[in-house]
Amino acid sequence: MRNRSTARFLTWITAFAFLLTAGCAVAAELPVFTELAANNGPAVVNISTTQKGKQPALPGMDMPDNIPGMPEGPWSDLFRHFFDGERGQPEREFEARSLGSGFIIDSDGHIITNNHVVEGADEIIVRLSDRRELVAEVVGSDPRSDIALLKVDAEDLPVVEFGSADELKVGEWVMAIGSPFGFDHSVSVGVVSAMGRSLPSESYVPFIQTDVAINPGNSGGPLFNVDGKVVGVNSQIYSRTGGFMGLSFAIPIEVAMNVVKQLKEHGQVTRGWLGVLIQDVTRDLAESFDMERPVGALVAKVLEDSPAEKAGFQPGDVVLEFNGQPLERSSDLPPLVGSTRVGDTVTAKVLREGRERKLKVTIGELPAEGDLKPAAPGADAQTDKLGLIVTEPTPEQRERLSLSKDQGVLVESVQAGAARDAGILRGDVIVRIGGDEVTDPEQFRRLVEGIPAGKSVPVLVQRNGGALFLALRVPEK
Repeated sequence: MRNRSTARFLTWITAFAFLLTAGCAVAAELPVFTELAANNGPAVVNISTTQKGKQPALPGMDMPDNIPGMPEGPWSDLFRHFFDGERGQPEREFEARSLGSGFIIDSDGHIITNNHVVEGADEIIVRLSDRRELVAEVVGSDPRSDIALLKVDAEDLPVVEFGSADELKVGEWVMAIGSPFGFDHSVSVGVVSAMGRSLPSESYVPFIQTDVAINPGNSGGPLFNVDGKVVGVNSQIYSRTGGFMGLSFAIPIEVAMNVVKQLKEHGQVTRGWLGVLIQDVTRDLAESFDMERPVGALVAKVLEDSPAEKAGFQPGDVVLEFNGQPLERSSDLPPLVGSTRVGDTVTAKVLREGRERKLKVTIGELPAEGDLKPAAPGADAQTDKLGLIVTEPTPEQRERLSLSKDQGVLVESVQAGAARDAGILRGDVIVRIGGDEVTDPEQFRRLVEGIPAGKSVPVLVQRNGGALFLALRVPEK
């Protein structure tokens, strides 16, 4: 009995020692951020902005000249001063203030922050870690990347070191320093959640997604790797409450520094332009294009007089590679095109009608947002057996929808069936089925009748000024 108890005791001691050793080993592998924060904190700044404006004076504040029972003397003057002080002033001046963060990139006083932190500001104050406050001037800004470059009149300032966002891996530790809610030099840590994220409002930035706690006031601050080098600029959060919910997004430092270089040299930023509207390849669309899996960027529209049109791109092309870089998703294409130098000729590999082709395209300069030509609307296609009723657009409708004389059919009604399942809506204009252009309702009916039962085909529609591919599966008879 004694031997059995001794053996059991030794087993527990051994297990405890193993767990203790394993715990110490795990603890030893966790990064310590104290030195990193101490070394880099002085190069991080708080940014406060003031924007002056005017607003209408509050209505109904004028005081009548005679109020029954109003005492005469100083009390009367006091009331009249309170109510009547704004008489004759249709507008009141006000000041709007905001807070953000930034970081010093050279000893001459250049500072990186977000464009949205300083946009429209009349005064920008930069507060350093030693509590000095300096007035900053905007060297330049780029709304499309949300990067702004500031300059303060100071020398021998502490600066950050640069790392590489391209070398980041999912799961790697990162740290942010900023001024959330105005609390200067707050440190938060987390891990990289994903790389190359595309957000709806930012097509030209492949964001770094992290779970680092980022809140209002962190915008424009640096994201560090475990070596203490800046790998990103904290820019956005996903939130339903206005506060941190576990999704934060940073601009890769390579993107930010490319913008900074152009702002310093030219005062503005130029980007490459291809001139296509694209969408993701879904599983059904991949099947309709005879692709093994969904991959690449599907061209829904080629803009007029664009580099893509001159290179021979067509709606329905699936861009598989651009300048030697494979595309997994459609969101991979805009950053690659945007970072290509204007005037460079590159090769794009596209899938067209089941065959891979290589197209040479000379990249143009991305026009200003207001100068981009609106995309011509598109069309959708079905027949009665699909639950569709289509008609030929009237001349007035063709003019309004920018359709040529023999282009497209207008969807008048969508009933339950394959068309509705594909996402076709009333008012869509169907311009193409598979590789065939749609010219009129009768030809449209013949095209649908020729589709093998059970097969998915890509259908190009124009909707609300945009072009969109949908996967239509003709039902079995």
